Amino acid sequence: MQRMFGEPVVDWTAPPRPGPEALEGFWSRLERLEPEDHAADLFRANSADDRIWDYLPYGPFASSASYHRWMREMAGQADPFFYAIRDLETGHLGGVASYLRITPEVGCIEIGHINLAPELQRTRAATEALVLMMDWAFGAGYRRFEWKCDALNIPSRRAAQRLGFSYEGTFRQATIVKGRNRDTAWFAVTDGDWPALAEAFRVWLSPGNFTDAGMQIERLSDLTALVRVSSDPVLG
Repeated sequence: MQRMFGEPVVDWTAPPRPGPEALEGFWSRLERLEPEDHAADLFRANSADDRIWDYLPYGPFASSASYHRWMREMAGQADPFFYAIRDLETGHLGGVASYLRITPEVGCIEIGHINLAPELQRTRAATEALVLMMDWAFGAGYRRFEWKCDALNIPSRRAAQRLGFSYEGTFRQATIVKGRNRDTAWFAVTDGDWPALAEAFRVWLSPGNFTDAGMQIERLSDLTALVRVSSDPVLG
């Protein structure tokens, strides 16, 4: 029987764990989660729609005090490593996201706990914030960037594909969330995908890609489609 092995990984060293206090782009800034600075504005934004918590293992929060307590617990952790997302056009905070399952020894990192208030959803700032997290990870030397979500969370699956993540399968009965079964859909971008994706993001995020009314000229999903090695069968 022929023996088969993966390609050797040469001239590679383990990257650092996440640590930047802020990541800033043209439309958005990610700020290391700080309860005293962020809890009040985020609670205000989140209060517009409780459905944003449907697929997360926590929330919604009945009071700003309970949300502040949750944020204190999260802010003190190294994994997940949370950021608050600020829309630089409005100046307001509108969401959070984190690095998690951080494994520098094999060069793998995941983005998750993404929670965007209605005012931040479908904005350039929201897209750019997630791109900034990808850019930091690959710039630091990570080989693989993962996205996982409840298989029933179609908006999350659509967001992953729009950002150029390739679908890698669904893990059945992966966990239990809020007393309900969760099948988990897996997506990933590798360092080999990143240069072409980075160029797609550069083109899409350019101010010249938007009309004076803020409407996109080229769709990001069209720009990233050629980079993905596999598409999500649920999305058609």
